[in-house]
Amino acid sequence: MSYVLSDETHRNLLSHIPQCTGREVADWLRTVEEGPSLARCEETVTWLRGAHGLAYGHARAIVHEYHLRRAARKLQ
Repeated sequence: MSYVLSDETHRNLLSHIPQCTGREVADWLRTVEEGPSLARCEETVTWLRGAHGLAYGHARAIVHEYHLRRAARKLQ
């Protein structure tokens, strides 16, 4: 199943993560970086949901942001 976030939805979800989870987005990005190396984005989303109790939308936004920033680092 493909789950595509619009830019607006993505930004909206990211802006609510600190108040909903008690942790900043940067903390969650470190969690993904230090977590298990999973082959598919959906596996990482499932891991975040199971291990950290995140809602699907928040987990998906975190994983999406992680991959956006990782791709940007590769371009530099």
